[in-house]
Amino acid sequence: MAETKSTGARKSAGTKTTVPASDGYHRSGNNEPLSLAEELADEAAHIGDETHDRYEQIKQGDIHIAELQRMTMPQLIEQARKENLAEITGIKKQDLIFKILKERVKLNGLMFGEGTLEILPDGFGFLRSPDYHYLSCPDDIYVSPSQIRRFGLRTGATVSGQIRPPKENERYFALLRVEAINYEDPNKLSEKVFFDDLTPLHPDKRVVLETTAEETAMRIVDLIVPIGFGQRGLIVSPPRAGKTILLQKMAKAVLTNFPDGYVIMLLIDERPEEVTDMERQVKGDNCEVISSTFDEPAARHIQVSEMVIEKAKRMVEYGYDVIIFLDSITRLARAWNSECPHSGKILSGGVDANALQRPKRFFGSARKVEEGGSLTIIATALIDTGSKMDEVIFEEFKGTGNLEIVLDRRLVDKRIWPAIDINRSGTRREEMLMDPEEYRRVCILRRVLNDMNSPDAMELLVTRLQKTKTNAEFLMSMKS
Repeated sequence: MAETKSTGARKSAGTKTTVPASDGYHRSGNNEPLSLAEELADEAAHIGDETHDRYEQIKQGDIHIAELQRMTMPQLIEQARKENLAEITGIKKQDLIFKILKERVKLNGLMFGEGTLEILPDGFGFLRSPDYHYLSCPDDIYVSPSQIRRFGLRTGATVSGQIRPPKENERYFALLRVEAINYEDPNKLSEKVFFDDLTPLHPDKRVVLETTAEETAMRIVDLIVPIGFGQRGLIVSPPRAGKTILLQKMAKAVLTNFPDGYVIMLLIDERPEEVTDMERQVKGDNCEVISSTFDEPAARHIQVSEMVIEKAKRMVEYGYDVIIFLDSITRLARAWNSECPHSGKILSGGVDANALQRPKRFFGSARKVEEGGSLTIIATALIDTGSKMDEVIFEEFKGTGNLEIVLDRRLVDKRIWPAIDINRSGTRREEMLMDPEEYRRVCILRRVLNDMNSPDAMELLVTRLQKTKTNAEFLMSMKS
């Protein structure tokens, strides 16, 4: 609601600002002022060559909004003092960035900005920042409905372009000219196939998680539960069984082995300290850690998950390989259960009949597509929490994935890591991801481990892996 009101204020600001007629802010033949969308289009059309040259220099400089958003609060305060800004004591980070940008733009007049588009029900949109977990912030960039219609923009698109600062009584920066959509020419957008029209296939390109000899957890996942680009996987886990750490290790392995892939770590209803730890451990140029903490409302959990899945879909349309690690799909389903319109049909555990439709759509988006690109989703699901609702949610998602990693409480109690139940974990059509000889030897390994109970099987496998440097060496050392 606040954004709707501010837009109204911005429109009235466009109405009340007195500008010479020669500047193009009035319709020809009368003094009727332009609407905000018309004013933006008019400003973009009147940018001269000299202004364009100066703008190209700005793009290469340090005036980017994204650069400021990545700074810590002490760095921003130091930057504000260098620029002689007053009244910065006790100010919020987003408001401080807003003040710094307004001060800088006085010297240049134009700026370069980018963000992930969120289109609101009223037809206009804002470019949100992943550094703020797609929250509404003062330094968001307004995108007019005419620009959205002209380029066919949809929620989740990464838009870059020329922006101008807010005028008197306006609250947001405004996008003047779209220069790139998902870092490509905006005209190429019409050539892209919608995500829902892409052809889904079985995963056949493997995501190798093995990195170093010491990282036995990832070596075990590679052997027992191979993952492919486009996989839809569940990590089924009781509380405190190491599911978050397992996700973290998997994300770091993907970033190490596949620098061209794009990793999104999505934490829903999470503890704040876990978010900080994840941000410090999982980082890179092609990586985002997006979160909503447990002290935020359910509507916020839904909003951040929708932004992430829409962004991932837009990237797949452009041929990217996107990997989403979700912790957890159970908490996402709980949020939808409390926010969705009630159908009047309640399942056991208090779950509304319609509550799981959107979480299933989220999870079902994972696929490898024939036209190029893939969307991989590895999500955790909670069991043994004592909640009937969590049991119902897990049962609804059970069997929808094509990969399942089951964590066992017995292994945790004996402090055996990773706490994976080998006999209950596996991947559908795993032969498509493995070399025939590798697949044959893994089948032999599974037959041996199947006769043992879960703790003994994992302990034996970890011991044997520690004696070799690679999985290939381990498999070749097995007696056929």
